[in-house]
Amino acid sequence: MPSAIAASALPAPGEPAADARPPLIRRLAVVSVTMGVFAIVTVEILPIGLLPAIGHDFRVTDGTAGLMMTMPGLLAALSAPVVTMATARVDRRTMLAAFMLLLAAASALAAAAPAYWLVLVSRVAVGVTIGGFWSIAAGLAERLVPRESAGRAKAVIFSAVPLGSVLGVPLGTFVGDVAGWRTAFAAMGVLAVAVWVAMLVLLPPLPPAEAVHPTVLRGLLRRSGTRLALLMTFLVVLAHFGAYTYVAPFLDEVTQAGPGLVTLFLLVYGAAGVVGNFVGGALAARRPRAAFAGAAGLIALATLLLPLIGRRAGGAVALLVVWGVAYGAVPVCSQTWFAVAAPGAPEAASVLFTASFQATLSLGALAGGAVVDRASAAAVMVCGGLVAAAAVLLAWGAGRAGGPAPTVAGGRRSR
Repeated sequence: MPSAIAASALPAPGEPAADARPPLIRRLAVVSVTMGVFAIVTVEILPIGLLPAIGHDFRVTDGTAGLMMTMPGLLAALSAPVVTMATARVDRRTMLAAFMLLLAAASALAAAAPAYWLVLVSRVAVGVTIGGFWSIAAGLAERLVPRESAGRAKAVIFSAVPLGSVLGVPLGTFVGDVAGWRTAFAAMGVLAVAVWVAMLVLLPPLPPAEAVHPTVLRGLLRRSGTRLALLMTFLVVLAHFGAYTYVAPFLDEVTQAGPGLVTLFLLVYGAAGVVGNFVGGALAARRPRAAFAGAAGLIALATLLLPLIGRRAGGAVALLVVWGVAYGAVPVCSQTWFAVAAPGAPEAASVLFTASFQATLSLGALAGGAVVDRASAAAVMVCGGLVAAAAVLLAWGAGRAGGPAPTVAGGRRSR
């Protein structure tokens, strides 16, 4: 381990290893972080279900409306290292609460925006929130609960990612159908304020436990395990968001599902994602590469078959279940791989995870928009499937070549 990384892992003087308050308060603190992640994920991907309505309102194409997905990812990738390093000496509770207020302001701006460019400005603020919040929250479990409970706490926090799909996006889409897409964003602003209050009440003081410097990040990038995790994350997330950003237009145009049925399909997809999160987390705890490759293979299968089987509602919903289970495992597999590659530097590992994930999310939405505008929603599914298949081949090839296979065995990380 490079000395810079080892130094960064040292706790702040006098800082306790974990929250020493009563167990109920500790659990509620974890729930408040989970709700923060849920609010952020929901606001980030909410446009997926509202894309046709927003595009129609501002008279822009589906590809142009897809910029609402591109902007947050791009800004999150930039803000993850910049904001984390710039606020290295600021209490992490203060930063988490500040990001929640920024999310509330961004949601209010989107709800009131008279022009599409103002919606994009609000998405910039969402991106800054994602990058900063995730970089802190992804590695926070160990500081909120005893060490023996950290694994369960991390699973709870990461469950907010598929819950954003199973509850947030379908509910937001339903609200958008009934009361307009602006109302959906306004409701998310109210939720962000509620989470802000909960964090101020429930989270303990969280002085920075490590200083994330450029030298620390460069040290991590020199590791072959980290580089492979970056490439796998790039391919799988590119495949997923290149296709999933335009799943509502696909269901509308190819499956010919009405707005109510699209909402139901997204609900089923999200429920499958919750299952995938916990199953993938259990598998990734021991074999991150195998779990990640398996998720990529299922995404490839679902997206490649959608243009064929997804023309009927039954086929579409069956493949969305497969897709949901697969993608539900992706964030926890990716973050676990990065954490295994960077023992002792959880916030630095979270920065790399967040930056790579969000940058690729942005590129995926942008690439998918180009395909859907020039070809069709069915074509973007095929492209996504081919990229996911490439990730499977990468994992298989790395294994055949004797590349690093990160594992976690007996509670100790190895590489």
